[in-house]
Amino acid sequence: MADLTLIHTAEVHVASFASLAPDASLSQIVRADWLARARDGIDDSLRDEIASTIKGLKGPVLCSCTTIGEVAEIAGATRIDWPMMQQAALTGGPVLMAYCLDSTRTPSSALLRRAFSEIGASPDFTLLNLTDLWHLFETGDMTAFAEAITTAVLAALATRPKTSAVVLAQASMKEAGPNLASQLDIPVLTSPETALQALLPAGHDSLSPKGA
Repeated sequence: MADLTLIHTAEVHVASFASLAPDASLSQIVRADWLARARDGIDDSLRDEIASTIKGLKGPVLCSCTTIGEVAEIAGATRIDWPMMQQAALTGGPVLMAYCLDSTRTPSSALLRRAFSEIGASPDFTLLNLTDLWHLFETGDMTAFAEAITTAVLAALATRPKTSAVVLAQASMKEAGPNLASQLDIPVLTSPETALQALLPAGHDSLSPKGA
């Protein structure tokens, strides 16, 4: 049995997660059609399909898509951004959370509020809408996507000097993490590595030190 099963809605994540945990046994499922169907809302048919797929898997399951994350969690999967949101809440706020897909806004905001609530703190975060950059991801121009995210986040922080952490809400945004981190003295949180660290078997040494 695999150490971990991952459910993605974009093929690009397969290589990314394999590079983060090169020695782990990962089973990776890609369902781009789920994101396409979910962008206008998750209906009962899609909800049932996601749930039946997850419930049919053995061992721990990680969902890398924030849009379907809540449905996946109800079915028994771990949402990729949950460990990241927990870390963000612990910084105390105010947190700046950037997102690049409209369907991410509501579930990501709810999850960050939950993380603050679980430590008994009042939610303290603002949102940075970067949906105008999503076309760069869709065309596969990851370098331009990461550079554009970096530029936009730095510009936003210039007007928010007391920010305690930056959250890049989607796994697809992780490539911007290292560049931002090199220019800031606050945590820049991305979801893939933190999620793998939380879910791979205890004592597992397979995480790449180069992970974002």
